Amino acid sequence: MNLPFTITQSELTDLLLNISPKRPVFIWGAPGIGKSALVQKFADDVGMECVSLLGSQLAPEDIIGIPKIEGETSCFMPPKMIARKEPYVLFLDELNACSQEVQKAFYSLIHERRIGEYYLPNGSVVIGAGNRSQDGAIVRTMSTALINRMFHVQLVANTEQWLDWAYQEKIHSWVIDYITQRPSHLFSEPPKTEEPYSTPRSWHMLSDALKEYGAGEKEVPENILRVLTYGSVSANHAGQFLAFIKNLGNKNLLSKIIKGEARFPSAPSDRDVLYFVAQDFRSRLLMELPQDKNMLDHNTQYLVHRAKAMIRDLSHINLEIAQMVVSDEDNKALPDWFMLEIIRDLPRLINKNR
Repeated sequence: MNLPFTITQSELTDLLLNISPKRPVFIWGAPGIGKSALVQKFADDVGMECVSLLGSQLAPEDIIGIPKIEGETSCFMPPKMIARKEPYVLFLDELNACSQEVQKAFYSLIHERRIGEYYLPNGSVVIGAGNRSQDGAIVRTMSTALINRMFHVQLVANTEQWLDWAYQEKIHSWVIDYITQRPSHLFSEPPKTEEPYSTPRSWHMLSDALKEYGAGEKEVPENILRVLTYGSVSANHAGQFLAFIKNLGNKNLLSKIIKGEARFPSAPSDRDVLYFVAQDFRSRLLMELPQDKNMLDHNTQYLVHRAKAMIRDLSHINLEIAQMVVSDEDNKALPDWFMLEIIRDLPRLINKNR
């Protein structure tokens, strides 16, 4: 399911507080985006226990229970995990991964908060969650009857909110600093092939791995850092993250290059560092160059002067990386007036880029 509107982490918390006491809510979102953690946080915030059921591992009897004979009649005894006396949050994770038979077993539980003769305690909340079909996860078509029994929202990752959470949870400083500089790298769409990709969960895993090895407090072999990083996040992000770590010892390299006190690293062994510095260079141009050339002040005039020389030097070292600096990557383009000057001064670079 793809809904026309999405919500962030904080918006989801507010929505659950207002909607879930009256109606079951289903949270759609990619794997690793934080659905389960947010439901657990919601339960903690409202002071209720969170009971999680994993749809992909359930059979119908796990929901409706087993029959018990009482005199001349029988009744169903609901599972102990569900049949509780105090109100709680019932989290049906991977609900759209369960079989049609299990989905049918959920009908009365979701719609009426009832299993046979047992009713959830007043004040209990039912929340479902699942991945989208395009995510490559195990999903089944959810019946229209089940869909129509729930309120649906689609969760997306919000970098600013994730960073607030990361500071509180003491996520490794390398991960926090990197995502601060590369906010778009917090999440990448699941790939078509079987390989790691970047999500809030995978960056959390990388943080845990770095802490276990004591990275930052002691020297960790480069091959181990590569294994940890490429085993957690997407290959593209992993390469840039490793370049970021390499560059920690020289945080002011870009400023020195702009001042003419240093040059772009040109050794083949420093190619990943070169790419990372070039990304920083592009980000700085996007941030500091005004859309109107008449708004240039003394400092930005100097930056423009140096930027053209730096792009020329960069094109001699690696034309592809130089093209990346002036591209309209991620729908973000440098000011038109600056691009006209680049076309005039560096036609070879632009012609190759088109």
